[in-house]
Amino acid sequence: MSIPDGQTDAFGNRNSSHCIFPDRMKKIIVAIDGYSACGKSTTAKKVAEKLKYAYIDTGAMYRAVTLYFHQNYVTLTHPREIAEALQNIQIQFKHNPKTQKSETYLNGLNVEEEIRKMYISENVSEVSAVPEVRKALVAQQQKMGQKRGIVMDGRDIGTKVFPDAELKIFMNADMTVRAHRRQLELMQKGDLVDLDDIVANLKHRDLLDTTRKESPLVQSPDAYLLDTTYITVDEQIEFVVNLAISKMIEKEKNSNGHA
Repeated sequence: MSIPDGQTDAFGNRNSSHCIFPDRMKKIIVAIDGYSACGKSTTAKKVAEKLKYAYIDTGAMYRAVTLYFHQNYVTLTHPREIAEALQNIQIQFKHNPKTQKSETYLNGLNVEEEIRKMYISENVSEVSAVPEVRKALVAQQQKMGQKRGIVMDGRDIGTKVFPDAELKIFMNADMTVRAHRRQLELMQKGDLVDLDDIVANLKHRDLLDTTRKESPLVQSPDAYLLDTTYITVDEQIEFVVNLAISKMIEKEKNSNGHA
């Protein structure tokens, strides 16, 4: 991993001759793709916060659809049922002033905790692979990013949703590390799940995500690879933010005729 020359902290204030203010520069789209439990959401949220951008958790959107399908007994092999269900699904992200976090709402109800449970994780890849589901959510995601100034994470953001994103990141990590991270995340929410079960779930999701016909998980040729196995969350954030600032400077120069 290399950090752009002259920028070693989030805003170019260290070893840099000038101070960068992201909110005053041309806005870009930061697309973060990768495997489950690599730290995508954690990194994306913090990056958005530092850049003063909107954060869109596409994984939460697919989880919310999975929850709705589960609650309403929607059969994945029945296109008509799926089409009718999608017409009745409204997903929103609302900021919680107490926790200072963005939370997912499904048809007006806060489902943030429910969609993170294991039974949703076990089914979300199958739901995500349904072409009608992806088409509906991709359209919503593209609408959210029309004015740019967003950080979006998922499986196909840089390849399908925003192939023209100025910055694309692809995250990966060792399977054992990923499993331990997911186990800790579940334990913090009161769910005790055996590590072997988590590994099996992650391997199953990886297989489905990378082999599905509709927008499979692949690294875009122009994406920066970020392996999070041996680095801290702060290092992940700094890596992405500095690349984002570099892209913003480049866009600013190009817009001023200094390409």
